[in-house]
Formats: sequence, C-alpha cells, structure tokens
Amino acid sequence: MTTELKELIKKAYSGFNERNIDKALSTMHVEVQWPKAFEGGYVSGHDAIRQYWTRQWTEINPSVEPIEFNERQNGNLEIEVHQKVKDLKGNIIFDGTVKHIYTLQDNLLRKMDIEIV
Repeated sequence: MTTELKELIKKAYSGFNERNIDKALSTMHVEVQWPKAFEGGYVSGHDAIRQYWTRQWTEINPSVEPIEFNERQNGNLEIEVHQKVKDLKGNIIFDGTVKHIYTLQDNLLRKMDIEIV
C-alpha cells in the first residue's frame, strides 16, 4: 500500500476521532456509502454521513485506531482497526478488533464495509 493511501486512511480516522467531520469527509468521494455499524444498512453522501455521525455521537462515544494496512488483490483496502465504543457515561460497550474494507474511486474512499475479525 502506498504512503499516500496510508495517509488518506490516517486522515479519515483522525478526523473521526477528533470529531472533525469536515476533515474526515475530505477523504471521501461525494457519493460515499458508509455503514451504520450499530443499526445496519448504509448512508450515502457527505450530508447523510454528517447527520449520522452527529446523531451517533449523542448516543455513543466511539474511537477507532488503524493498526494494520493491507491492499487486497481486487484493489480494495483492508484496514484492521482497534475499535472502542463507550456509552456517554464511559462504560465500554465494545472493545475489540474489526476490519474496515474500503473501495476507492478517484483516490477517495467510495465505500466502507465492516468485517468482524
């Protein structure tokens, strides 16, 4: 995986963890499809992601740190992440490893899927 792609991924995660939606969205295609991990289904586009994350952060406090970067043979990016999700009182809901699988378009994140490790 190129350094440029790793930097794109790191920027996306740091934006999310900092709650800097504009920073995170700058790494994503305008027609991005994003999974609603705790609800199922997807949201599409920057506005829908902004609304989803804004609402999500009033219900839970997630943080996600990339720990391994791989490029699959089909060109998708496989990012193993340590994900910690707390409720708003600080109680841990989830603390574990998952894989985020990204499809790229125009050197931007076009779709993300989640695989349980």
